[in-house]
Amino acid sequence: MTLALVVIVVITALVFDFTNGFHDSSNAMATSVATGAFKPRTAVAVAAVLNVVGACLSTEVAKTISSGIVNDSLVTPTMVFAGLAGAIIWNLVTWLLGLPSSSSHAMFGGLIGAVLVTAGHNGVHWGVIISKIVLPALVAPFVAGVAAAVSTWCAYRITSHSVTHASRSFQMGQRVSASMVALAHGTSDGQKTMGIITLVLVAAGMQEPGTHPHWWVIALAGGAIGLGTYSGGWRIMRTMGSRLVKVEPPQGFCAETASTVAILASSHLGFGLSTTHVCTGSILGSGVGRRTKVNWSIAGQMGSAWIATLPCAAVVGALAGWLAERGIVGMLIVSALLVAAAVAILAKANRNKVHRDNVNDTPAPGAERTVEDVPAPAGTVAHEAELVLDDARERGAGLLPGQDRGQRLTGSGVGP
Repeated sequence: MTLALVVIVVITALVFDFTNGFHDSSNAMATSVATGAFKPRTAVAVAAVLNVVGACLSTEVAKTISSGIVNDSLVTPTMVFAGLAGAIIWNLVTWLLGLPSSSSHAMFGGLIGAVLVTAGHNGVHWGVIISKIVLPALVAPFVAGVAAAVSTWCAYRITSHSVTHASRSFQMGQRVSASMVALAHGTSDGQKTMGIITLVLVAAGMQEPGTHPHWWVIALAGGAIGLGTYSGGWRIMRTMGSRLVKVEPPQGFCAETASTVAILASSHLGFGLSTTHVCTGSILGSGVGRRTKVNWSIAGQMGSAWIATLPCAAVVGALAGWLAERGIVGMLIVSALLVAAAVAILAKANRNKVHRDNVNDTPAPGAERTVEDVPAPAGTVAHEAELVLDDARERGAGLLPGQDRGQRLTGSGVGP
């Protein structure tokens, strides 16, 4: 029974790893696809390969997961299974909504909830959670955003980005910087499933506590996240690449470089950092540095999803853990509910597909409107203020009043 249970949990962990791949593939390639540095399918293929390579480079994060956040002597494979169920459901829900939430925090939350409801407070190492998960989640996006803002500001003032060959140079640079983000993503997120599988093996008595992941665990986890990345995460890629900020090659390059440095540093230190948080902070920072319009409404929605990820995944993990601990019947109920939820979410997603051919398209009117998209009623003070602001923007962009924005010289790098 123990071996069969371990096999089930390992398969579930690999399914989570696959969802992590397509959920977070936008982290590395969203800005490069938005600027045309990579074609969509080429982007996810490169990201998939480098995610696998990155997953094999280090195991520090895996050790944090397998023996850091929970007491491995109190954890059972059933708890891990329940935690993964919560993480998978949260990943699919946020993917359906196109919200770049953290797969890592979904996994942490699901596992914490399952352990709390079955093993109690002693099963969770709260100090490690604060120091290696919560604090990095608060600090890293801000640091990456500031770095991206400063470097973007410098890039637009040092280089003549209106010249065609300069723009092409930044696009070439993006191919390198985006590839480095994909590699860094593998060193961070690719290891988390390795840590989960190692935790299961330790809990089942099949591996000594505190040891590194086996080679076959590294290979399976790396392959699963690579396949998930290649499948594409087009919904979230659209949000990251075009709905937050209109990205140009210079700011895309700066955002990706800032993200790479932050993610690699955190992986080296063994932090369970969310690459989604870091990359989003970098993209927002690049928009601020370029002084272009930032869709703070979408950013606010993403921030709400970030805050909700840990507790929501923990609640689902706790419910799944309570059911799974009832025995084989409970495990079957959790499995059935997980499959049913996944099928329902995928069916809903198929009604409005986002794929490689429309990932950069502007959403249809009314399909994804935010509060700031709704115009003020004509004749009101707000409407008059909008007209004045539009006229000021046109003058700032070098247009005569009433001149069509399409007549502006392309490649100027100055946002509307």
